[in-house]
Amino acid sequence: MLSTGLPQGAVPKLERPGPLRDRVYEALLELITTRALRPGQHLVESELAGHLGVSRQPVREALQRLNTEGWVDLRPAQGAFVHEPTEAEADQLLTVRTLLEAEAARLAAAHADEAGITALEEILALGMRAAEDDDIDAAVALNARFHARVMELAGNAVLAELAAQVDRRVRWYYTPVARRRGRQSWIEHRDLIAAIADHDEARATRLMREHTEHTRRSYHDRAEE
Repeated sequence: MLSTGLPQGAVPKLERPGPLRDRVYEALLELITTRALRPGQHLVESELAGHLGVSRQPVREALQRLNTEGWVDLRPAQGAFVHEPTEAEADQLLTVRTLLEAEAARLAAAHADEAGITALEEILALGMRAAEDDDIDAAVALNARFHARVMELAGNAVLAELAAQVDRRVRWYYTPVARRRGRQSWIEHRDLIAAIADHDEARATRLMREHTEHTRRSYHDRAEE
């Protein structure tokens, strides 16, 4: 275990090319999104720089950007800390997600072809396996991939752009409830695929609303427990 609390092997390699500050930003955001850096955790510039193999300057710039975007809190005389989302913040984000995903499901049901359905079924099979193996990291990644594929099948570029703006925060909120949702989440995905394959827009919309609402409730139930 590293001194900042990062699991061994969690630190991503910085890809080239691109400005160093942007690559450091992406690396830190991924660590936050996957909760390798946990809400409330103190972020020490020198330690993060050492883990990423860079100087402190790009780390400082990345933390400032993350602070502006609400991922990190910069506290005077204390330093940087991973933001701890409130229940209200999560509720607002997940409510917006429901609106976007429900419309995406409707459009996917209207437009999906056989290749698109096959792609969803392949992700479903991998997701079921991850749930059975209790592989939370894989389950979270596959869940995001499934919803992104539905969004792609919807064929609405503006809707996809809006969804992309909340995608990482959805992953952030989904990670703590992924085990709780487990196989049931993928059963809901299976039912949704059937509705899309039948080109049943009303059923696809309803199932996606119910599916995302289950995730929202699970997140709040987790806090109450």
